[in-house]
Amino acid sequence: MGKKIKKEVEPPPKDVFDPLTIESKKAATVVLMLNSTEEEILAKACEAIYKFALKGEENKTTLLELGAVEPLTKLLTHEDKIVRRNATMVFGILASNNDVKKSLRELDILNAIIAQLAPEEEVVIHEFASLCLANMSVEYTSKVQIFEYGGLEPLIRLLGSPDPDVKKNSIECIYNLVQDFHCRMAIQDLSAIPPILDLLKSEYPIIQLLALKTLGTITNDRESRVMLRDSQGLEQLLKILETKEFNDLHIEALAVLANCLEDLDTMQQLQQAGGLRKLLAFAENTTFPDIQKNATKAIARAAYDPETRKILHEQGVEKCLINLLGAENDGTKVAAAEVISAMSENLATKEFFNTQGIPQIVQLLKSENDDVKEGASLALANLTTANQTNAIAAAEAGAIESLINTLSCNRDNAIANAATVLTNMATQEALRLAIQNFDIMRALIHPLNSSNTLVQSKAALTVAALACDAEARIELRHAGGLEPLVELLHSNNDEVRRHASWAVMVCASDEPTSIELCKIGVLDVLEEINQSMRRKNNFSEAAYNRLLNNNLSLKYCQTGYLSSNNMIPDGFYDAGRMSPGTKLLSLKEFALQEPNDRRAIILINSKPYSAYPTYTTEEKFSDSVSGRSSSLQRRGRTSAGVGSPTDEKADVPGQTVAVGSKTALKERASRKGKGKKEEEKNKEEEEAAALAKIVESSADKEWCLPSDNDFCNYITEVSKTILPITDLKAQIEALANFVAGKMGGPISKKLLHEFKWELHISEVKFQLKSNIIPIGYIKKGTFYHRALLFKALADKIGIGATLVRGEYNRAWNEVKLVEESYKGVTGLLPRPEEFIIDLMFEPGALLKTRSQEAEFYKFL
Repeated sequence: MGKKIKKEVEPPPKDVFDPLTIESKKAATVVLMLNSTEEEILAKACEAIYKFALKGEENKTTLLELGAVEPLTKLLTHEDKIVRRNATMVFGILASNNDVKKSLRELDILNAIIAQLAPEEEVVIHEFASLCLANMSVEYTSKVQIFEYGGLEPLIRLLGSPDPDVKKNSIECIYNLVQDFHCRMAIQDLSAIPPILDLLKSEYPIIQLLALKTLGTITNDRESRVMLRDSQGLEQLLKILETKEFNDLHIEALAVLANCLEDLDTMQQLQQAGGLRKLLAFAENTTFPDIQKNATKAIARAAYDPETRKILHEQGVEKCLINLLGAENDGTKVAAAEVISAMSENLATKEFFNTQGIPQIVQLLKSENDDVKEGASLALANLTTANQTNAIAAAEAGAIESLINTLSCNRDNAIANAATVLTNMATQEALRLAIQNFDIMRALIHPLNSSNTLVQSKAALTVAALACDAEARIELRHAGGLEPLVELLHSNNDEVRRHASWAVMVCASDEPTSIELCKIGVLDVLEEINQSMRRKNNFSEAAYNRLLNNNLSLKYCQTGYLSSNNMIPDGFYDAGRMSPGTKLLSLKEFALQEPNDRRAIILINSKPYSAYPTYTTEEKFSDSVSGRSSSLQRRGRTSAGVGSPTDEKADVPGQTVAVGSKTALKERASRKGKGKKEEEKNKEEEEAAALAKIVESSADKEWCLPSDNDFCNYITEVSKTILPITDLKAQIEALANFVAGKMGGPISKKLLHEFKWELHISEVKFQLKSNIIPIGYIKKGTFYHRALLFKALADKIGIGATLVRGEYNRAWNEVKLVEESYKGVTGLLPRPEEFIIDLMFEPGALLKTRSQEAEFYKFL
């Protein structure tokens, strides 16, 4: 045998570096290794960084600060699969950190991540690439980038992956993406619903849950609902609801089902398959409060469609809802009330609740939960709208007090709903009176002062519904409700302004409320509204006219016109034409003024003085002028400082202070300028002193209307002599002659300038020591005096006449008469003509309104 020769080991080449094993304990060192060109070092470095990042969020931040992200991005496209896989794993973990997400967006790596979803890549790469996309897709900017880079299609393909982690990450990313509308549209084009439905069969609850959430989002679009129905998705949803072990999925399944029920075709298919009855039974019988609430919400979504409501009614949904109103969970009660509100659009449902259900809803108004109270009030509002039977049932169940209490709660919608129910009830007189027993007008002050336009609108409408009764208007005045109501007229909301105008119009039905409204400036506000084409409405114009019709003094001063329907009341006064922007003073304010050289205030009052309260002025008057004759006592001032003419032989019973007689006035007028006897002068001076003393003593007394006995006598006389006349034209002529006779008789046109009516008026003002002159005092009257007296007397005896103010102290009356040529002609309707009544030159003459004579009468 030959001797073995030992083989010599060849030394390594001189240009090759000997292998070196390094153990690093610093992350910074490993980060530096990411710049190596050796695949093995890169793979191990990525693996080490992956393990380090898994340990917590602080480590992820540390890696970001060490600059690991940028070199890692280059490794995503490395040729070596292991390096590429490990780098992808690192990004899957790092992307959950918000700071890292921001850095990744700046580096624009999403395109490289999406490339890792290619079918030829390993499952591990798919898992961590989809995880990275799921983390990044939480933010909107990244969603847009993923969609633009075509990431949606590979994600949908990965839903069929055998790996559950890949499925979970992919469906989670898709769920985030479909929050955007464009992605939802793309889902339909990519036929994503069938693979998503397949995930419902997964054995992993998290995958099922994410799949249901995704379906709940994409089925907001009708096309997706159709695809779900065509893919037998409804059956799978119902199967989940029927499986008790899946109770953690029931809420999300109900959300998807609620979307699907909005389609009539889906509802019909569900009804035919018995699914709708199963859903109602599930909602009624489930023992899980949140699931019951969501099941009821699903029914509510369906109830907003008219055709669907019919189907629900056929399935007896009302009985189910009544049971749900008694649930322990407040959310279920709210949802049930919402369904009732929606179903109330169906007439058959309203009729069903006529006999049952309403008491349960009324009980919910007493709940301390504001959501429950709001839902119950909405249900009642819809049930009682245009349904008197339900309104009565609600009142009988004790709803009125609860509704009024709701007006002061903190929920604007609940307040608006409660006001709506009260408005619906107020259409019936019995219920309206019952509501007024609970101090309703005071309770409405809070809603009227609300800053919410819906509450303002509903509250104003409730005032309009309730204020048709005088007691309610009195209550509203005393509660201080007129001010906030008028304030709503300034609103920029059309409905608020319209309802406030409506309420003001109703409140202006009586004179006291009209006066109060005028005091707070409502006429100025309405006038401003009516001047705007955009802001005005029918109610604002009607309110303005009604206010003026209840305050004819103001109407005549502002418009210079009273129609034949405007009956002059006692207390009417003519203060002349008002300048724009000026305020009309009250009679009391005029009475407290010192006599001046301005136009006299002409008063109409047919009530005897005994109709007013009496004061102690008579006693003071008697003390100051004791020993005087009864004629002198009758010439005393009233407590208002305005006398009242009487016949010397007639004394007014109960009169506190009498005034100078008509005869005495005529005597004074005839003696003017002719001189007086010394005794008569002394007598006049004593009378004037007595009158002045009474004025001073009564200045601080409560003011009341002065009486006008001559005017009362006029009324009595025309009632006896003119009222019995059967021919209207003859009545008008007789009344015109009567008025002219009391105001100085006919005046020649040529001598009109010699008619000294101004001097007469000044004398009367001086005698009365007041700017207010009762019309019976005026014995020399010009156009506007005679026209006013004619109108006042015509109203008393039923002659329809207008009162029109002209220029230069002109005023006239217009009447309508049928022309003689039309009387007795068969087949022709009477055609009334308008005439102006001459009260100055030829009393009783009728001038056609468009004739030359009429123009001469008005403008001479």
